Amino acid sequence: MTRFNLALRLLWRDSRSGELTILVLALIIAVTSSTAISLFADRLQRTMTTQAAEFLAADLVIASPTLIPETWLAKADQLNLAQAQTVEFSSVLMENDELLLAGVKSVSDLYPLRGYLKTTTSDYLAETSVDKGPEPGTAWVDKRILSALKLNLGDALTVGEKKLTVSRIITYEPDKRGDFYSFSPRVMISRQDLKATGVIQPGSHVHYFFQFSGDSKALSQFNRWIKPRLNPSQRLMDIHEDRPELGSALSRAERYLGLSSIVVILIAGVAIAMATRRYTERHFNTTAILRCLGCKQREVLWLYSCQFVVLGMLASAAGCLLGWFAQEALFHLLRGLLPAQVANPGLLAVFFGFITGMVILLGFALPPILRLKQVSPLRVLRRDLEPLPSSAWLIYGLSIGLVSVLIWRYTDDVKMTATIIGVGLAALLLLGLLVYAVLTMSRRLLPHMSLIWRFGLQGLFRNSRASVSQILAFSLTLVAMVLSFTVRTDLLDNWHKQLPEQAPNHFALNIFPDQQPAFQQELEQQQIAGSRFYPVVRGRLVEINQTPVQQVVSKDTQGENATHRELSLTWSNDLPEDNKITTGRWWQSERAGLVSVEQKLAKSLKIKVGDRLTFTVGSEQFEATVSSLRDLQWDTMKPNFYMIFSPGTLDGYPSTFITSFYLPEDRKNLLNDLIKKFPSTTILEVDLILQQFKTILTQLTAAINYLLYFALLAGFTVLFAAVYSTLDDRIYDGALMRTLGANRAFLRKTHLIEFTLLGLISGLLAILISEIILYTLYTQVMHMDYVPNIYLWGIMPLIGALFVGLAGYWGVRGVVNKSPLLVLREL
Repeated sequence: MTRFNLALRLLWRDSRSGELTILVLALIIAVTSSTAISLFADRLQRTMTTQAAEFLAADLVIASPTLIPETWLAKADQLNLAQAQTVEFSSVLMENDELLLAGVKSVSDLYPLRGYLKTTTSDYLAETSVDKGPEPGTAWVDKRILSALKLNLGDALTVGEKKLTVSRIITYEPDKRGDFYSFSPRVMISRQDLKATGVIQPGSHVHYFFQFSGDSKALSQFNRWIKPRLNPSQRLMDIHEDRPELGSALSRAERYLGLSSIVVILIAGVAIAMATRRYTERHFNTTAILRCLGCKQREVLWLYSCQFVVLGMLASAAGCLLGWFAQEALFHLLRGLLPAQVANPGLLAVFFGFITGMVILLGFALPPILRLKQVSPLRVLRRDLEPLPSSAWLIYGLSIGLVSVLIWRYTDDVKMTATIIGVGLAALLLLGLLVYAVLTMSRRLLPHMSLIWRFGLQGLFRNSRASVSQILAFSLTLVAMVLSFTVRTDLLDNWHKQLPEQAPNHFALNIFPDQQPAFQQELEQQQIAGSRFYPVVRGRLVEINQTPVQQVVSKDTQGENATHRELSLTWSNDLPEDNKITTGRWWQSERAGLVSVEQKLAKSLKIKVGDRLTFTVGSEQFEATVSSLRDLQWDTMKPNFYMIFSPGTLDGYPSTFITSFYLPEDRKNLLNDLIKKFPSTTILEVDLILQQFKTILTQLTAAINYLLYFALLAGFTVLFAAVYSTLDDRIYDGALMRTLGANRAFLRKTHLIEFTLLGLISGLLAILISEIILYTLYTQVMHMDYVPNIYLWGIMPLIGALFVGLAGYWGVRGVVNKSPLLVLREL
C-alpha cells in the first residue's frame, strides 16, 4: 500500500502540473469516440435488425408448402412467442368481364407481428398505418386491381366462392417478398374467410408462412429446437438471403461502421503513444532520483504502470460517459431519419468501450514506460545520459495484436482486419525508410538556402528519426481521414449508381420467344426504359463432379435453398453489366457446355472453376463445366441469375424471356394494356420493395455522414500530441537561438516552415498509403470498383500542409515567449 500511495501521489502531482493533460485528453477523446461509435453501431445494427425483421413481419419465419405440426406451435406457446400465420396463393379474379391473375394473401388476427400495414381509401397522401389486417368479410387490394377489374371501393370482389367487400387500398406491406405470389397484384383477406373461398384443395400450390416474435433468448431456443425438425421443403427465412437487395445494403453498412471504428482505434493509438513518449522523457530525472533512493527496476516499472492503470480507468470511465452522451446526441440529430423505435443502449457496448480504452492505453503506452526502468542512477550527475531504448518490438507486436483483435471484434471480418493491419504496416515500414533516406540526402540542399529556410529545414534534419516518426504519425492520421471520407463517398455513390431515380420497378416474366420482339417494341413505343431481355430455362442442379448435390450442401445455407427448388437458368454471350468475374474467365467465343456461377452460391456448394455440374430440365439431363465465378449486385432491381451458360448450352430446351423496366406511378394503367396484349405474360410490381430499400439507404447515409466527424475529432488529437511530444526540445532550442540573437518573428517563421513541410510530406505519403489500402479493400474485401481519385493527389498534400502547419504553429506558439535565462537555469 505504501508504494501504491506513492504512485497516487506522483500521479496527483503530475496532474496538477499539467504533465498528463495531453495524455488524458488523447485517451478521453479516444474512448469517447470508440464508445460512441460502439454504442451507435450496436444500437443502429440492432435497430436495423429489428427493422429488417419488419420486412419479414416477424422475428422468425418458417416457410412451408404445407401446414406444420401442432407440436411446433405448442413449443412456441411454451416459450411465450407471439404467433401469426399467412397463406399465399395465386387465383384468377373475374369481375365486369375482366380477368386478372392476382396473388391472394390470407392473414391471421395478429399479423403483422413486426412492422405495420399502410392503407388508404382515396390517394397515397391520405394513407393510414394499421397494425392488423382486414376484418372478416372484407378485402384489401392493390390499386391496380381496381382499374384492371373496373371496381370501386365498396364493390364486391369474388375470391373463389366467397364474395368480399373491397374496403381499402393497400399502399405498404412489410413482408412483400421476391416471389411470384408477392409481386402479383395483391388481394389481402382475413384468415377466417380462407376456407369459404374454396380455392385451396388437395394438391394446390400454396405457400404457408408461420411467423413468431418474442424475447431473443426464447427465439434462439426455438430456433435451435426447430432446425433439426425441418424437412427439405421447409426453411427458416433470413433477411440476408430472402431479401438480398436489403441484406446487401445492411452488410455494406456494417462493414463501414466497422471501418469507422478501425479508424478511431488506430488514430487513438498513435496519439497515446506520442503523448506517453513525452511523459516518460520528462520523468527520466525523477526516475533517476528514485533509483538513487533504492528503487529497483521492477519497482520503478510497477510504480509507473500502476499510475497508468489508475489514469486509464478514470479517463476510460469519463470517456464512456461522454461517449454515452455523444451517441444520444447523434441519435437525437438523426431522429427524423431513423425508425420511430430505436434499440436501447447496450451496457455491453459501454463495457467494451471501457476495455478498448484500457487496451489502447496499455498497448501503446507500455513501450515508452519500459524505458523508465532502464534509467541509470548516474543520470542525477549526467543529464545527457539517456536510457537505452527497450526492446519494444515484442510489446509493440503485442499492442498490434490487441488492436487486431479489437478490429476483428468491430468488423467480424478476418480478411478486412488482415488487410488493414498487413497493408498498413508494410506501407508504413517501406515509406518510413524512404522518408529517412530522403531527409538524409536533402541535407545537401541546406547551404544553398536562405537563413530562415535553413533553420526551418534544420528542425527536420537535426533528429531524423523523430521527424520520421512525426511524419508517419501525421500520415497515419491523414490516411485514416482519407479512408473514412473516401470509402463513405464511394460507398454512397456506389449505392446511388445501383439505385438511380428511375431504377426498374416492374418485372415482366413468361414472355414467349415469339412475343419478345413485339413486347420490346411496345415498351419502346411507350418510351418505357427497360433492361435487356434474358432467356430463361427452368432447371435443377443435381450433381457436382458426379456427386449428388445433397451430399455436398450444408444444412441451412444458401446452397441448400438453391438446390431444393428450380433455378432460372439463362445464357449470354456478353457478361451482364452489373456482374464482375472474380475467378476464372468469361468465354470469348460461342462454345457450348460452359457455365458461370454466382460466387456466394459457389462458396456454399464448394464449387470451383473446372468442376462439372449436372442439371435436369424436365426429364432430361445435361452437364456444364464451370469456367468462372461472378460477383453480382442483388440491389440493382434488374434480373440476376445464379447460373449463366455459354450460348448453345441450353438450345433445344423450352424457354421464356424476363426483363425489368421503370414505370412512374401516373402511368400504371399501361400495365393493364400490356396484360391484355400479352395475356400469358406476368407483370410483377416491386415499388414497395424499392421504397423500403431507399428508406434504409437514406437512414444509413445520414448515419455514415455523422460517423465521419468522430474520426476527424480523434485525428486532431494526434496533431497536437505529436507537436507537444517535441515541445521540451523546442523550448531549449528557442532559448538558445534567442540568446544568440534570433528574434520572435524569426522563430515563428522557422516553426511554420518546419511544420508546413512536415504536413506536405505527410499528405503525399498519406495519399499513397490510402490508395494502396483502398485498392486492396475495394477489390478484395468490399467488392467495389476501384478508381484512383486524382483530385486527392492534389488536395491532400495541401490539406496536410495547412492543418499540420497551423496545429504545429499553434502548439509551439508559447516557445518564443519563454525567457532564455529561465530555460537555461533549469538545465
